[in-house]
Amino acid sequence: MKYTKTLCIVGTILVSAFAKAQTSFDQDIAAVKDKVIEWRRDFHQNPELGNREFKTAEKIAKHLKSLGIEVQTGVAKTGVVGLLKGDLPGKVVALRADIDALPVTERNDLPFKSNVTTTFLGAETGVMHACGHDTHTAILMGVAEVLAKNKDKIKGSVKFVFQPAEEGPPPGEEGGAKLMVKEGVLQNPQVDAIFGLHINSATPVGTIRYKPGGTMAATERFVVKVKGKQSHGSQPWSGVDPILISAQIIDGFQSIISRESNLTEEAAVITVGKITSGLRFNIIPESAEMIGTVRTLDPDMREKIIRRMNEMARDIAKAYGGEAEIEWQNMTVVTYNDLDLTAQSLPTLQKVSGAENVQLQKAVTGGEDFSFFQEKVPGFYFFLGGMTPGNKEAFPHHTPDFYIDESGFQLGVKALSQLTVDYLSK
Repeated sequence: MKYTKTLCIVGTILVSAFAKAQTSFDQDIAAVKDKVIEWRRDFHQNPELGNREFKTAEKIAKHLKSLGIEVQTGVAKTGVVGLLKGDLPGKVVALRADIDALPVTERNDLPFKSNVTTTFLGAETGVMHACGHDTHTAILMGVAEVLAKNKDKIKGSVKFVFQPAEEGPPPGEEGGAKLMVKEGVLQNPQVDAIFGLHINSATPVGTIRYKPGGTMAATERFVVKVKGKQSHGSQPWSGVDPILISAQIIDGFQSIISRESNLTEEAAVITVGKITSGLRFNIIPESAEMIGTVRTLDPDMREKIIRRMNEMARDIAKAYGGEAEIEWQNMTVVTYNDLDLTAQSLPTLQKVSGAENVQLQKAVTGGEDFSFFQEKVPGFYFFLGGMTPGNKEAFPHHTPDFYIDESGFQLGVKALSQLTVDYLSK
């Protein structure tokens, strides 16, 4: 009887101690809520393009240093890496946030709306955080503050990776996750696992979505250069029209998807996003240039699509009396969530958000250079709800009207903080 009473007393003490520790952790997360929103609004109002995130990096570094975290700047041009060493020995986990904005002119009527403008690829444009990287950055800054206050609970070390140029570096430059890996961001100390999240404007606040294995597409950037023969617009028979050839090539590219790709296996996309040609209404120009992207989730499909695009561009141009060639740039590989790490992470996500709010999803054709980290170490990447509950329609990412509900940020801080502590505790 005494033995049973003793067990009950000890059990009560342990539960009470655990509850106090957990409450303290939750209090720290709640304490950074307003800061995270304030940081995000500042980043949103002052966006910077890839490899040019100078002020953004400065603000991040200043915050990390104020927490007593070891800071390295100038990583992969403008990246910032912080290292927090826990009070107990153990593994090393990395947490990543992307920090760059997009050449998009914001159309929202927010008090912190971006009015920044720039010249991008020769065109005047606005600059906007139209994909939520401002949110990712602010959330990870909040996680850094929470974990720095709880060093005694950390068995090992945490690397905070603030990555530039996720949307791709400027032409002719290196950048992004690939350059970070090249410069050794996953070493000294060696990272054992890496986590990342992406806010999603079409996922309700409070919801987390994930997929084991391949979750986001490999992405290629291509440039098709078409050569024709210049002539007067009134005499097309005396020249070779590169604009007509370009139209036929685009139509042919889409037939690769609709008629040659087995879309019951995996999704695939070919998109031409920009065409440049000509100067005047009455001149058939000498050349045209198309820029676009290919998205694939299967290596064999990727190889076939690239081969067929090369063949089709060349042969269609030749059939019309012109010439065409394609230049390729691999932007990302498939974002692959390690199966074991995903299974290990799932109970944590269910714990912080409720099991009913953690949902399995299908793969998406968006690309993520987080995939280059996952090529080197096990990684887990998930999606965080950013849509106001009850909304039936959300503005897509990369658009002027892109909008995120700030009430979802706290779950992002809680999820990454708890994933870190739970992973290092096992």
